[in-house]
Amino acid sequence: MDALVHASPDTIKVVAHQQYDAPDTLSPTSVLPNPLDQFRAWFTSVQDSVKEPEAMAVSTATASGIPSSRILLLKQVDARGFVFYTNYDSRKSRELSENPHAALVFFWREVHRQVRVLGRVEKVSKEESEAYFRSRPVGSRLGAWASKQSTVVGEGDLHEQVIEIGKRFGVQDGDSDADIPLPDFWGGWRLIPTEVEFWAGKPSRLHDRVRYLRAETQPEEFSEWKIDRLSP
Repeated sequence: MDALVHASPDTIKVVAHQQYDAPDTLSPTSVLPNPLDQFRAWFTSVQDSVKEPEAMAVSTATASGIPSSRILLLKQVDARGFVFYTNYDSRKSRELSENPHAALVFFWREVHRQVRVLGRVEKVSKEESEAYFRSRPVGSRLGAWASKQSTVVGEGDLHEQVIEIGKRFGVQDGDSDADIPLPDFWGGWRLIPTEVEFWAGKPSRLHDRVRYLRAETQPEEFSEWKIDRLSP
């Protein structure tokens, strides 16, 4: 059944919820040795059953430990980690610059699965950012130039700025091949995981949880991981 809610003028209480019941059994013996390989296997398998599986919560924190979270879209998983793109002057990027650690969460409700990732972050190369930026639609490239992300903006100012940027780069209506360069203030971040947890929802909250831990002394180019089952 759907979540059952009791509401009053000043309180909302969720008193019941649909039972989770992932069809697969998750254990240290059933997963692949490398969490990035396991993630790719899960991510590939849910493409036809999960709406927008690339959506993820990205959590950052200031140097003093004040956290913030938001939903972003995963753009790549490679041999080193998880890649997303953003404005380098945004709140998330400022926090990543002063505290280069982050957490990701993927929640795939349709299949009762969740993946948590923790690790350090680094900027991707300018060449990688350039290649991705040029693959984006013209409107998205103009928007990247126009938006001073996370700053206060007046009503209508952003629309006017998009028009101005379009004129600057000679973009015509319907132009899908405009030459709009990569802004210096825009690019990618890669999260290199030190901990990855896979979660499969089960009835009575007796969920399956498998955690991968990379040894603190192990170089990032090595791919040996300690794999444990966690209590739900």
